Amino acid sequence: MNLSYWEIKSWLTHVDFTIVGSGIVGLNCALQLKRRFPKAHILVLEKGILPQGASTKNAGFACFGSLSEILDDLKSHSEEAVVNLVKKRANGLKLLRHTLGDANIDYQQLGGFELFTETDSDLFEDCLSKKEHINKLLKPVFNQEVFSLKGNSFNFKNIQGQYIFNAFEGQIDTGKMMDSLMHLVLKSGVKILNNIKVEAFSEGTHSVKIKTNLFEFSSTKLLIATNGFSSELINEKVKPARAQVLITKPIKNLHIKGTFHLDKGYYYFRNIDDRILLGGGRNLDFKAEETTELNQTDLVQNKLEMLLKTTILPEIPFEVDHRWSGIMGVGNQKKAIVKQLGNNVFCGVRLGGMGVAIGSVIGKELADLI
Repeated sequence: MNLSYWEIKSWLTHVDFTIVGSGIVGLNCALQLKRRFPKAHILVLEKGILPQGASTKNAGFACFGSLSEILDDLKSHSEEAVVNLVKKRANGLKLLRHTLGDANIDYQQLGGFELFTETDSDLFEDCLSKKEHINKLLKPVFNQEVFSLKGNSFNFKNIQGQYIFNAFEGQIDTGKMMDSLMHLVLKSGVKILNNIKVEAFSEGTHSVKIKTNLFEFSSTKLLIATNGFSSELINEKVKPARAQVLITKPIKNLHIKGTFHLDKGYYYFRNIDDRILLGGGRNLDFKAEETTELNQTDLVQNKLEMLLKTTILPEIPFEVDHRWSGIMGVGNQKKAIVKQLGNNVFCGVRLGGMGVAIGSVIGKELADLI
């Protein structure tokens, strides 16, 4: 790239902190670093026009786990670990709301509803039998019982007659959240460069040499916040997980309000702007969805449309307006990886599909490693 003297001087010289990834984690990390080191030259590099992974592509659920998901986590995590996961998600959502303000992210606490299909009787009964135990486990986090039962007030079809309701779950406008966060970060004096892909880095004693698709430069510290794309730069146990989504055109007098989980959270939907946003289906072919390709498959999209027709909007005509995909970072454990990788290299990755909930706090933890 043919850079001018001014470009090199103003953007790529005496860089104190370089952050790779301008998603929720990367921008929160930049914000925390700028507050701690007001005079630092902080540069955020993003390979997309907008954050490329899931930060501008997620469903906007301000959630911390449905009852069936928590029970599933208990099969591979201790009770203490699961409670700590929920607590971190709840604290992360508080930090997100505090940082940006509810109005700027259009936060609405309409509650979360877990639905169970007619063939999911065993799972439903298992959740009912363990509901009080989970409520007891989570009471120190919320000071109230979290999960209760509600009737099928939204008239969904082919499901059990009751939902498991969570009054603490909310929803946000993902676009407004990221727009507000980017505005706050830029206002603080942090620089963001888009369409810049970091291809490699090499660490020296006091700095890191960073090679991008367009130029090379040096930075005192390098912080990697690329979540599902982490394996392109670092050797940590993070697998990409594609989440496919669709949204309908506006539906007149839409009566569905809230966030909804189905099939252990593998499907999820909500209301937004008189539309239904529906995503999921990764469980139909886990291997195929273990990809960083931002496209859609007929297998998943057909299943999503079928759910709209048979369960969510069975008697309401609808048209699909948009389809898209986002890339999450997952692993065998739900715990995020926030660690020092070298003298001057750090990472905050593997958010496990909970980026909205924990992205702010993981960004802070990453900055706190410095």
